[in-house]
Amino acid sequence: MLASDYKIFSGSSNYNLAEKIAKKLGKSLGTVEKKRFSDGEIWVKYGENIRGSEVFIIQSTNPPADNLMELLIMLDAAKRASATRITAVIPYFGYSRQDRKDQPRVSITAKLVANLITVAGADRIMTMDLHAAQIQGFFDIPFDHLYGSTMFTGLFNDVRDNLVVVSPDVGGIKMARSYAKRLHADLVVIDKRRPKQNLAEVVHIIGNVEGKDVLLVDDLIDTAGTFIGAIEALKMKGAKNIYGAITHPLFSGPALERIQNSQLSKLYVSDTIASEINGKTDKVETVSASGIFAEAIKRTYNNESISSLFDIDKG
Repeated sequence: MLASDYKIFSGSSNYNLAEKIAKKLGKSLGTVEKKRFSDGEIWVKYGENIRGSEVFIIQSTNPPADNLMELLIMLDAAKRASATRITAVIPYFGYSRQDRKDQPRVSITAKLVANLITVAGADRIMTMDLHAAQIQGFFDIPFDHLYGSTMFTGLFNDVRDNLVVVSPDVGGIKMARSYAKRLHADLVVIDKRRPKQNLAEVVHIIGNVEGKDVLLVDDLIDTAGTFIGAIEALKMKGAKNIYGAITHPLFSGPALERIQNSQLSKLYVSDTIASEINGKTDKVETVSASGIFAEAIKRTYNNESISSLFDIDKG
């Protein structure tokens, strides 16, 4: 095996996306054997020689925690098998919502996970639409942050003349600005308060949405409570058609039922998280992120710039 070879492996969290990425690169996924002991403990073995190879491991770290644990074990196994450079390709970076100590006696899980991934053996990280961009600073290794706006903006060309882009909170302004810039649309911000987890209250809408088509953008959607609250508030302010572009579809609890029963026209999500939405709602459509990740992997392997994929307003 030549040292210049590179191999792509997949964990269990999103095998379909990994297959699509590998296919776009003209490669097959490498073989890796995964077993569990009777108590649920994870066991991993690479089924081929990776000594001297560059290795890309694709695994989202959404719940259950086994997804994160499996990634750590795969990283450790690759390091001990003498791979030359190991890139953790994490389409959805889980545990990122706890990125600061905003109240006493809580954990900063984003930093904890960053430490775990680095110690396990990752030489580089690649992910898409972090919940908070500053999480990149938790790592002391190269970090490639890709943005989902390149997947979604082309879907709204037919309505862009009457479109405004809405950020569901102040923290999402930078992402929303990226969409607004590409679509030449105005930017509106929702001021909300979050009294507890998975509950948000809309306080103010900063900007005009009356008679406008609205594109509501965010990094993730969980129970959809915040998302539906934003839709209701926008409708009360006279918004016309409301669309959504959300990168990571966690869809926990009553999320899909809420979306189906809402005044939303269409919600576009990516496949960074494997979700079973077929037949549950006709308002959700999945757009694949495989092309962006494939291009980023190719450029990383060739030591080329991937800055053109960093589609976000730097201002």
